[in-house]
Amino acid sequence: MTVTPVPGPTTQPTSDPHARGLHVITWGCQMNVYDSARMTDVLRPLGYAPVDAPDAADMVILNTCHIRDRAAEKVFSELGRLRLVKEERAEAGRKTIIAVAGCVAQAEGKEILARAPYVDIVLGPQTYHRLPEMVARAARAGGAVIDTDFPAEQKFDFLPDAQAPQTPGGLTAFLTIQEGCDKFCSFCVVPYTRGAEASRPVASVLAEARRLVATGAREITLLGQNVNAYHGDGPDGVVWGLARLAGEMARIPGLARIRYTTSHPRDMDDALIAAHGRLPQFMPFLHLPVQSGSDRILRAMNRGHTADEYRDLVRRLRDSRPDLALSSDFIIGHPGETDEDFEATMTLIRDIGFAQAFSFKYSPRPGTPAAGAPLQVPEAVKDERLQALQALVRQQQDAFNAATVGRTLPVLVTGKGRKPGQLSGRSPYLQPVHFDGPERLIGSEVAVEITAPFTNSLGGQLQEERACA
Repeated sequence: MTVTPVPGPTTQPTSDPHARGLHVITWGCQMNVYDSARMTDVLRPLGYAPVDAPDAADMVILNTCHIRDRAAEKVFSELGRLRLVKEERAEAGRKTIIAVAGCVAQAEGKEILARAPYVDIVLGPQTYHRLPEMVARAARAGGAVIDTDFPAEQKFDFLPDAQAPQTPGGLTAFLTIQEGCDKFCSFCVVPYTRGAEASRPVASVLAEARRLVATGAREITLLGQNVNAYHGDGPDGVVWGLARLAGEMARIPGLARIRYTTSHPRDMDDALIAAHGRLPQFMPFLHLPVQSGSDRILRAMNRGHTADEYRDLVRRLRDSRPDLALSSDFIIGHPGETDEDFEATMTLIRDIGFAQAFSFKYSPRPGTPAAGAPLQVPEAVKDERLQALQALVRQQQDAFNAATVGRTLPVLVTGKGRKPGQLSGRSPYLQPVHFDGPERLIGSEVAVEITAPFTNSLGGQLQEERACA
């Protein structure tokens, strides 16, 4: 995850001169991108339509993430810029509503209103289905509205239908199926900002998946804080797991690829492992965070598994799907981490081999058990360890990319490349692939022989223009 603003579905200009302008700035994970799209859908009946910039917006939403260090300060910095926009628009007789949504809003709602009293609405990630009501209340009362409850009702029961896939071109889409977390890892704020684990009903998920495919999606990524803990009520009166849900999604005509993120090792059951070998729509690339290779640190993190249990899980997954590649998360410098603990993490990385990994220095998150733990690791030590780990992971990623040279891979063509006559797409392993070909192939899955590995992408040569089966 990152805390960098990412382009979302709300950056497209509106052609309706009578519409109210809406500008959404999104930080964080793919789930936040999905949430931003749904907030746009919720506000559409009120006449709001996306615009490119805050100074053209009647409403600006900051959809925030609380995972990384200094996340809140970055939000306050952006709010300072928006205050000037709001004042300039007010001088011109135009009102601007500023809303702060997401996990920073959930964790620090009162602080936001204290430090930025010009904010009109503060809402948590479980209440954005109430946005129309909050907008009306803010307009009537003329003061701030804050809603950071964890409502008993499922927000998905009150949301309008999703309008379109959330990426340019509409070929790939995110679909949230599960929210919240019951794991309470020592370093993580998610249980406090997203609440307990909850899963959407199967019928709701399948209906949205079908709408996304009907509007052009060829690939859907299922989202959840612990997505493989999915336990949705099925139309047959039985609770479905992720494996059964994915199996039913695989029957949707036109859906070529299914992914899911983020997973927890404790929720990877036998049915899901088997589904990786059984469903061709499941891509052979799995993000499976482990965080540490030290059993002592894993216990301190409250992860609920050992390093060897993770190794065994990876072995079972690769037995089911031999071409499976893995991505993971690592936290360096958790309180109490010694040189021996860090070396255990390096050993696990060498043992398993990762196609990609995300690694971060531990940073205290307010309210989490680890924030006040003794034996905090000095920043200089964390820096040194992080550099060593990232160098090892980069070697493995480079080796994985180099090993694709000479292979012919199915590539989902998502658009034009930077060079004339060039196309761009994604391999099954999420690698960007660039090759020459006609524009009519955009939206198709075609066979491409990989000819060159680059730092963050692959070069290839089109083998056939027909779509892959």
